[in-house]
Amino acid sequence: MADATNTSIPDPFAPATLGPLTLKNRFIKAATFEGVTPQGLVTQELIDYHLRPVRGGVAMTTLAYLAVAPEGRTDDGCIWLRPAAVPGLKKFVDTMHDEGALVAGQIGHAGPVANAKKNGVPSLGASKMLNPINGKITRAITPTQIDRVINDYANGARLMAEAGFDSIEIHLAHNYLLSSFLSPKFNKRKDEWNGSLENRARFAREVIAAVRDAAPASMAVTAKISLNDGVPGGFRPPESTEFARLLQDDGHLNALEMTGGSSLANPIYLFKGDAPREEFAKVLPFPMALGFKLFGKKFMPSYPFEEAYFRPMALDVRAALDMPLIFLGGINNLATVQQAMADGFDFVAMGRAVLREPDLIKRMQDGTQTEGNCIHCNKCMVSIYSGSRCVVDNPNPIVASAPIA
Repeated sequence: MADATNTSIPDPFAPATLGPLTLKNRFIKAATFEGVTPQGLVTQELIDYHLRPVRGGVAMTTLAYLAVAPEGRTDDGCIWLRPAAVPGLKKFVDTMHDEGALVAGQIGHAGPVANAKKNGVPSLGASKMLNPINGKITRAITPTQIDRVINDYANGARLMAEAGFDSIEIHLAHNYLLSSFLSPKFNKRKDEWNGSLENRARFAREVIAAVRDAAPASMAVTAKISLNDGVPGGFRPPESTEFARLLQDDGHLNALEMTGGSSLANPIYLFKGDAPREEFAKVLPFPMALGFKLFGKKFMPSYPFEEAYFRPMALDVRAALDMPLIFLGGINNLATVQQAMADGFDFVAMGRAVLREPDLIKRMQDGTQTEGNCIHCNKCMVSIYSGSRCVVDNPNPIVASAPIA
């Protein structure tokens, strides 16, 4: 681990710049679906969810997940960027600003990960496929629809600027729409949107350019990319490093955040640790519950948890790029944060650790705690259906109130 006395290593608790922004420290609350917006609009419970880590010391919190189109929602409880959502989003942002924190919003299109049955509209992907989430057919997006979705991203960025967000995080991972184009496993097209990495990356790059053009210069724009889908035939190194280099050369982004896993084929690869298969089987509707009972071990294998589990792949990206990078995955200890700084990463993004202990950053800073208490049971994954929380400490479901007007 890094020597914290080395003055060449950035102090993670000191201010740092991210494009046009100055963050009070290098800690970012990662985007994790909150599960408290049943009508697709901001609720008080959503505000409260983010207030906890903001008051606990993170410099910027990330609202997840803001869909750019109705069919781009993960399900009908996902916030869809439209004029009706702006007043609540503005209230959300203003509340975080009043607490001294900056606010990012994760913008995306779920693509084949969307629950078409709950959304009431067909899901779209790089190619036609049977959707394992609801048993419906995901349609191959047409070139005309691609143009429309690019415009949807630009419109979403404008609405986020109207609501006062400081930063936009573009979701390019987990086999959502843009990620499904990158993955050879899910992109079986016979046109100019498949083949070489440049062809498969074209959609994502055009979206990024459109978002950067639509967002004011005062807003930062970042992207979350997959290092490895974690499935045979999926997107993986060294292509993920080359993709990151393409994004750097395009010059539209202020930072990249690195993740992994496939929401379609291997979601636990993102989290590592225990696989809560029994818990998912209890809350999912038929036939998904039956599928989990029969094929859960194949769909959701367990991976031993280790600190900084994406570090080896992330270091390859760090060696290849000069742009700022946000390190994610298995950050529970102050020593891990210090190692990330020593490795040359610019920020750390934390999810489960601050879900269980929202004030962990403050405790690390004042020296009263150096290690988080998350046990990596991953049962919080299941809680998205009843209000995201650490179920070890908070077993009771969260009942969301009416949307904020």
